[in-house]
Amino acid sequence: MMPELRYAFAPMEGVTGKILRELHAAYFPGVDRYCMPFMTPTDVHKLTDRQLRALDPGPLGIDRLLPQVLTRSAEDFLWFASAIAGLGYREVNLNLGCPSGTVVSKGRGAGMLRDPDALDRFLDQIFRASPIAVSVKTRIGLEEPAEFGPILQVLARYPIRELTVHPRTRREMYTGGVHLDAFAEAVRVISVPLCYNGNLFSPESVFLLRERFPSVSSVMIGRGLLADPALVTRCRGGERSRETLISFHNALCAAYLERLHPNQGALPKLKEIWAMLSLLFADDGSWKRMRKCKTWPEFYPLTQQLLYTGTLLPEADFSRQNQSDAIPRPNPETNA
Repeated sequence: MMPELRYAFAPMEGVTGKILRELHAAYFPGVDRYCMPFMTPTDVHKLTDRQLRALDPGPLGIDRLLPQVLTRSAEDFLWFASAIAGLGYREVNLNLGCPSGTVVSKGRGAGMLRDPDALDRFLDQIFRASPIAVSVKTRIGLEEPAEFGPILQVLARYPIRELTVHPRTRREMYTGGVHLDAFAEAVRVISVPLCYNGNLFSPESVFLLRERFPSVSSVMIGRGLLADPALVTRCRGGERSRETLISFHNALCAAYLERLHPNQGALPKLKEIWAMLSLLFADDGSWKRMRKCKTWPEFYPLTQQLLYTGTLLPEADFSRQNQSDAIPRPNPETNA
């Protein structure tokens, strides 16, 4: 009998911050763990006030949160691991997957996949000295899926707590299909627990993945949970209701407005969310009107109209997503 599948909410910079995590958990049960957007260690080796606020476990508790670090320096990694260990965390996630140009150009995130030998030396240093368990989230290479073989051989040498694989290259970003053959190779080579991440947009897609890879211990979902916040709830046998979706959305709006400027803070965050959430509704032009809004008073009534009267689809329609829908993101090396 297969063990029960565990579900993680993927880190999405500028979106899945503390407010969204806590409200999502309150309204949509089922997610086992929330992976935090990455933090980059400071030169002075001191957690910033923003980082400390993000690391405050709040109602979720430490066991349901996974801090993620972005660095190419073993010294910085070990300092960060020690710092969060002092806060009670028992695991840290290493980001080898961020495809942002500014991150990769500095040799961080997916940029670390360029040189498997250098990655090997880095991992050797951190696994020798980390005071807490280390998990890893990776892509399969920079340019071509064929790069994954040497990367896998390096990763297989270390006692990684859990390896999360997003089977796309950095060049592919989030477009096109995923390379399930590359993930199958990870299943063959890697002996530590494996987590799959990428293009899980419906309960059926999760079940089909589990059917093909029954040994996989968990899945990590990002865009799918923004488009349908009840996705994991449904995977676990629950249902999606319009009423709960409305309550979650409006609680999120209230929390953002309490802490952020309506137009300069809350509006960009909600646009990021609605770029995905709009895919759960039949296309009636609402999202095109939303994304053109410059002020909160313009934007908010459109959300209410769609939430209350829009046609909910059985599954989010990701075929409508394209690059023109993208919302300008915050600096990828700051935590939000």
